[in-house]
Amino acid sequence: MAAATTLAMTMASTLKPSTALSFTSRAIHFNRAAATKFQSTRLFSTETETPAPVEETSTSIYETQAEALSKVQSPFLRTMRDRGFLHQCTNIEELDKNMANKIKEGGALNAYLGFDATADSLHVGSLLQIMILRHLQQSGHKPIVLIGGGTSKVGDPTGKDESRKLLTDDIILQNTQGISKVFETFLTFEGKEGAKDAPSDAIMVNNNDWLSTLKYLDFLRDYGTQFTINRMLSFESVKQRLTRDAPFSFLEFNYMILQAYDFLELSRRYDAKLQLGGSDQWGNIIAGTELARRCDSNQLFGLTAPLITTSDGKKMGKTANGAVWLNSDRLSEYDYWQFWRNTSDDDVIRFTKLFTELPLEEIEKLAEFKGADINKAKIVLADEATALLHGRECLGQIHETINNMFKNKKGSQSTDSLPRIFVASDALNEGVKFADLFLDLKLASSKKEARRLIQGGGAKLNDTKITDETGILTIADFGDSKEVTLRAGKKRAGVVEIQ
Repeated sequence: MAAATTLAMTMASTLKPSTALSFTSRAIHFNRAAATKFQSTRLFSTETETPAPVEETSTSIYETQAEALSKVQSPFLRTMRDRGFLHQCTNIEELDKNMANKIKEGGALNAYLGFDATADSLHVGSLLQIMILRHLQQSGHKPIVLIGGGTSKVGDPTGKDESRKLLTDDIILQNTQGISKVFETFLTFEGKEGAKDAPSDAIMVNNNDWLSTLKYLDFLRDYGTQFTINRMLSFESVKQRLTRDAPFSFLEFNYMILQAYDFLELSRRYDAKLQLGGSDQWGNIIAGTELARRCDSNQLFGLTAPLITTSDGKKMGKTANGAVWLNSDRLSEYDYWQFWRNTSDDDVIRFTKLFTELPLEEIEKLAEFKGADINKAKIVLADEATALLHGRECLGQIHETINNMFKNKKGSQSTDSLPRIFVASDALNEGVKFADLFLDLKLASSKKEARRLIQGGGAKLNDTKITDETGILTIADFGDSKEVTLRAGKKRAGVVEIQ
């Protein structure tokens, strides 16, 4: 029961903006009865819900492990601590010692983080993890980017109400190619032309390389005995799915085993010592550290970051118009900038610590802004976050567009940084529905939403309000110009150009 009580205390904690939750150096072991008792209480919820009544005892790592955190020597863990990245960690003192010793010896500690290929672009929800890898490399350690080409065939059940749609090999390959390119923006990889390889240079690997060649019976005999159903049922990702109405398939149930095996395989192939991830992956990470200990007598470490929500409790990275994608072919630089500019007052300082590289001293100065001056801090956040992903050179065009659109500057107005689509003149002669154009420009996530936008008076053609939800854009609307601007509300716009 002591272990069950510990779990209840851990799961009862509420994540605060500047803190992360506690860690334990071992996975929490308890029986099925205890699991059932506590299955409605969650480490982190992606939905708004009323938590079960539990004892209000803080288990924040910043409180329960304050002394250990104050003594960490490795630059990486100091950065994680000071900027609010920490949630849980296995044996942080020993990990700190290992990281510090690697640097003293002129080497690097190898750490990995996995990304499944479930879409052709990552979104802002993955950015926290990418920033962790960037800080890891800047601290002198080696990031291993694991693309889940193999695990994407199974589907991670964590945080899902129902089974993921099964993807074909062709789609997984296409998605793998799509998500891989963003890492080159944030990390330096081995084999870069004209540069000498350093111990901290990143590598990218795909777990399909070893998972696709496994022999089922051999795998069960070699590793199946290392996992118990009782233990697997105790982990939060499993318990969450068991409370849902949708069936929890045996396929998804195996995801934890495959992720644990990934850690073992990466430790053998690439000497990976640390797995990084979101707090919802804690159980899977612990399973990997225990598998390596039992099979290879190898001490591995796990470190998780909080799953970020906004101050009003909503999941970070989702907007009314869908996901905030990282690839520019899915979301323009301008719309990406606007996402950060629209950060709430209560979140701007926390997000600046997590998603920019501004020194903490400068961020503390931004925290002093009050009232309307907070908007200056939001612009700094938007500029710095956008520059990290798309390059600082795009900021001038974004600022010019904003000045032209929202400050009514005289003279010609540049639309170069706005999302743009091309429509054939033949189609315009017949007319193209505004609802379709708003959808194509990603100013609406569906035709239904586009029609609601028009009904609500938020849709404009140039500066003229669109009133007919079934209205069409014709060649006559262009006048002597080759393009028109469609506006969705006050801050979002796109261009339709004659092809």
